[in-house]
Amino acid sequence: MQIQGRTLDPAVQLMLASERRGLALVGDRTDVARRRAVLRRAARLAMPRPRGVHSVDRAIPGPAGRIPVRVYRSLAARAEPPAIVYFHGGGFVVGDLESHDATCRLLARETGALVMSVGYRLAPEHPFPAAVEDAVAAFAWAHANPRELAIRPGEVAVMGDSAGGNLAALVCQRARDDGGPLPIAQGLVYPATDLRGGTESMELLADGFFLTSEDIDWFLRQYLPDPALRASPEVSPLLADDLSGLPPAHIWTAGFDPLRDEGLAYAARLADAGVPVRYRCLDDHVHGFLGMGLLPDGLGLARGVCREMGELLATARC
Repeated sequence: MQIQGRTLDPAVQLMLASERRGLALVGDRTDVARRRAVLRRAARLAMPRPRGVHSVDRAIPGPAGRIPVRVYRSLAARAEPPAIVYFHGGGFVVGDLESHDATCRLLARETGALVMSVGYRLAPEHPFPAAVEDAVAAFAWAHANPRELAIRPGEVAVMGDSAGGNLAALVCQRARDDGGPLPIAQGLVYPATDLRGGTESMELLADGFFLTSEDIDWFLRQYLPDPALRASPEVSPLLADDLSGLPPAHIWTAGFDPLRDEGLAYAARLADAGVPVRYRCLDDHVHGFLGMGLLPDGLGLARGVCREMGELLATARC
């Protein structure tokens, strides 16, 4: 399968064929509880659970009550490592600490950083701005409590995939605008940066590549009951007037992902604003590759992303 000179990985093609056959098992795709349960089960099958990482569940203060978090530390990590506050993907509707558990374990092991995964509030029960408020509060708490987390003071980065990449980008912008402490770095994996849609990749890859335009529209209707909000920079970080003064970034996209073009556009705008940024597109993959360790090269690919995030942390700390 080829589109725009890119060839889809044969193993990914096989996975997509299997997914199409399994969609009937999902049933009603507008059933929020069922979609959450299906993702949780699929994630356990798709990503092996790395060893050598200790985790503990806790709750931290949030704007509407306690926010559940899971804190990961590699058994080989040095004393007082830097920290990564991680926001999971799932369209602001699905996904949780369990669905991204293996990914966060791998991230902690490969970077040596403490990883704090955030169970932010989900739509439709909690539409915008709940997720953003929780994300901002989680970063602020981690930055303000280095002794409690046993991390080096001031060395807290943010990272997220898909909807979580959107939240990580918005946390950086909010921190800058509020004059508070900034994350030392931001890792954005196939981030949603322009919720208006309309890009070339959104049109060309609307169906058949794991994340569909129908999925995206359904997620956004849960998260943003008012469609006009999609054009607000408060939800679409690409639309902010000024991107200067933000932390150094690494952005990863996939060649067969509807969100590809908005990730590239955000990287370009950051570079134009003078922000150090690295961009890499995995041309032969689809949305969600960070959690597809079952593929022949999937675990190696995810490990590479984690190591590149570790390199970004090391550079930002210099």
